[in-house]
Order: sequence, then structure tokens, then C-alpha cells
Amino acid sequence: MSLIMLRSVLLYFITLLAMRAMGKRQLGQLQPFEFVIILIISEMASLAMQSNTVPILTSVVPIAILTLLQISLSLLNLKSQTLRIIVCGKPTLLMSNGVLQREQMRKLRLNLNDLLELTRAQGYFDISALHTIVMETGGQLSVFPCTGNRPVEVDDLGLDLPQELPGELYVFDGKISQAALKNNGKNAAWLEKQLKKAKIGDVAELLYAGTDSAGQFFYQKMRIKS
Repeated sequence: MSLIMLRSVLLYFITLLAMRAMGKRQLGQLQPFEFVIILIISEMASLAMQSNTVPILTSVVPIAILTLLQISLSLLNLKSQTLRIIVCGKPTLLMSNGVLQREQMRKLRLNLNDLLELTRAQGYFDISALHTIVMETGGQLSVFPCTGNRPVEVDDLGLDLPQELPGELYVFDGKISQAALKNNGKNAAWLEKQLKKAKIGDVAELLYAGTDSAGQFFYQKMRIKS
């Protein structure tokens, strides 16, 4: 039993390293060839976990080969548009100028109910409000609303607003991130000054603390008084 546990832990980390080597993608963003490779890798990893009689290299070697194959295909896709189309396919236009392309939907075996469900997930409950719908190669749906139905943007209002910057956290679970302070041109003295203004005696009291897009200091304590 202990040997099976050890093999399982080892294969877990080997599979995890393989996934990390193949890049950061969510499941819904995977290309078909990437999804197939992940399925095969999971099957290879399970073989050596199920029995001590199966050599662990029986799983490790195929996982390494498949990882290298995926990385190689990804690099080739960067250089060759033709290979990219062969391996990943092309986006499919499902609606153009407000008109559904039934032939394209038929090729994808996508019925109207499925399409309506996908558009609702994008926040559009009325299909007549859409101008263009595209099914991407990874299976995600991209929708482009008609001009009169798209959200109002700042440029539409003619406002001249300063560029928003991403917020930053400097305290995580009561511990100061020196790297975050340094990357944003701040130091421990600055943080201490902010804590004094907020009447916080010890950084260990904080669940998190940082600055928002406007540069304002914010925080949350470990325990919130009811």
C-alpha cells in the first residue's frame, strides 16, 4: 500500500510538471489537440497508480513524450498559419449582420437552444440584439452586439478620465510582501504610515491590505466585528 501511495504522489507531481510545461490555459480555452493530449496523459498516469506490477517508466516515458509533442506543436503553430488551421481549425461564423448561419450551425451540430444558452451565458438574453456571433476554435462563443445594444463606454460620453491602473496587495494573510512593495516603488516605512492612519497596530491583524486603482489604501482585518 505504501508503495502505491509513493508511486501515486510521484506521478501526481510528474503530471503536474507536464501540465505546467504545456502552458497556462483554462479547460474551456484548450485547443482540440491539447485536450486530447491531456486525456491521454491522465490515462497514462493512472496505469502505474493502479498496480505495483506495472513499471513506473511505462507511464513516465509516454507522459514526457506527449509533453514534448504538445510543446513542439504549439511552437510550430506560432510559425505556420497553415499548420495552425490544420491542427486547431478556424473560427466559425454563426451569425452575420443579425442573420443566423444555419448551415454553419448544422456543421457544428449546434441547435438553436444550445446557441441561446451560450448567448445568455454571455449576458445577452435577446438574440435580436446581436450583430455577429463567432464560435472560436477553442469552443468559446464570441458575441458582438448591435451598436444600439452595446454597453455605453467612456469615449461615448466624451469624458477625459485618467488611465486606471491595477490595484496591488502588499499584505497577504498577515504577512508583508516585500516584492510587491518594491515593484510598486514603496517600502516598509510607507506601509507602516498607512497602518498608523488606519489605526492598525500589527500587520498580523490583516487578512489583506493594498491600494486600489486610484492609489487609495484599503484593507480587511482577520476578524470582522459583528
